[in-house]
Amino acid sequence: MGRKRSVHLNLPVRMKARVRPSGTYFYYFDGGKELPLGKEYVAAVRKWAELEGGNAGKKAAIAITFRYVAEKYQAKVIPTKAPRTQTDNLAELANLYKFFDNPPAPLDSIEPHMVAQYRDWRKVTRSTQELALFSHIWNWSREQGYTAKPNPTVGVKRNRAKGRGDIDISEEMFNAVYAHADQPTKDAMDLAFLAGQRPGDSLRFKEQDIKEGALWVRQGKTGTPVRVEIVGELKKVIDRIMARKKTIDEAPAKKGKRAKTKVRSFALVVNETGQALTYSALDGRFGKAREAAKINPHDFQFRDLRAKAATEVEEKRGIGQAQGLLGHANSTMTDHYVRNRRGKLVKPTR
Repeated sequence: MGRKRSVHLNLPVRMKARVRPSGTYFYYFDGGKELPLGKEYVAAVRKWAELEGGNAGKKAAIAITFRYVAEKYQAKVIPTKAPRTQTDNLAELANLYKFFDNPPAPLDSIEPHMVAQYRDWRKVTRSTQELALFSHIWNWSREQGYTAKPNPTVGVKRNRAKGRGDIDISEEMFNAVYAHADQPTKDAMDLAFLAGQRPGDSLRFKEQDIKEGALWVRQGKTGTPVRVEIVGELKKVIDRIMARKKTIDEAPAKKGKRAKTKVRSFALVVNETGQALTYSALDGRFGKAREAAKINPHDFQFRDLRAKAATEVEEKRGIGQAQGLLGHANSTMTDHYVRNRRGKLVKPTR
């Protein structure tokens, strides 16, 4: 009996892989000699199945594992996504491998009940995003010809968390946190609410994004371009931010303090030394202001400002304007986003 494999665990019996400087080559070992199968894994597996005889198609399908197609997807598809989505997908893949690659699962052996087992094993609501990625990988695999089986996630219930659709940030709550916030946090709160963008997009606003009387945004999550007119309160906030940045730039270094950096940041939301405020720094500062205002963290999160903005715009100017501000592809998404946050504003009978 030969040694138990410690590498290339996804390879079928009598199939070997040789790693060379020019790539990995596959071989069929018949007990006496090795027959070359080529460099392309799927084609090599098909040749292996022919040499094994019997049901070649079935044997080839057994050798194509979830990890194999997932790694192909990682190399070809994930790099085309937004940076944050790439990071999330890699973390999601790590958890999927713990279940579907321990031991390696042939792709065509995965059934809906196994997907349900994964959901119950993970328990956490994050498994919903992980199974969404699994579904994307499966559909991509069908397009590439790695499998012809239907997507096993279809019809499988997910672990759902209660959303924040019923959270409404009142003016009193906003003002209470705002009163205890430092100036960089106030700038971030104002921009996020008035421009109606996600926290990450709000922190990425730069002076160069101010063009033709508007604040130009390309949303990090979807890549959707949005232009927000710089008028009204938004204009006052941006003027205030630019004046504050000028003051920081012109201020001399304080005695006994480290000299200011010579690199000037073009970010609109900057800290006390004029450097771009990071997301983690904003999270900490916002948390301190919320704690000082004696507001429960569940009741007010920074991301709620986007929903607050959309709700107020929908109420005052209609769903179409709210959809445009949020950069949604259709009004159904916006309606789902703002519904339940407040009761519908209606006129009395008389």
